[in-house]
Amino acid sequence: MNHTAINLKEKFSKFSECWSPRVIAEMNDYQFKVVKIQGEFVWHRHEDTDEVFMVIEGEMCIEFRDGKVKLEAGELFVIPAGVEHKPFAENECRAMLIEPRGVANTGDAGGERTAEDNVWV
Repeated sequence: MNHTAINLKEKFSKFSECWSPRVIAEMNDYQFKVVKIQGEFVWHRHEDTDEVFMVIEGEMCIEFRDGKVKLEAGELFVIPAGVEHKPFAENECRAMLIEPRGVANTGDAGGERTAEDNVWV
C-alpha cells in the first residue's frame, strides 16, 4: 500500500490540455479524474452510469435541455445516468470527475473531443 497523499495542485500542473481527463486514483471500479475545462463541450449522455463533477478551482456550468446548474469551487453535482448534458466554462476551471473505469468523456456523442481513456498523471 502506498502511504503518499495525492496532491491535486501537483497533478493539475502535469498537463495543460482542456477536456482531457487524467486519472489520479481508483476505488473499486471507479476512477477519480482531474480535468481542465474551458469553452463549450459537446452535448452527450452516459446511458449506463451517473457522473460526478466536483469543482476544485474556478467555476463552470452544466447545461441540460431543461435548464442548467452553476458550480463554483468546493461544489459538486451528480448527473444521473442517461441525462443529456453539456459542460462549459468561460475561464479555465479545474474539476474532478468521479465515474466508473472505461467511461468515454464524450459518452454517446463520440467525435474529435473524445479523449484517450485511462491516462494517469
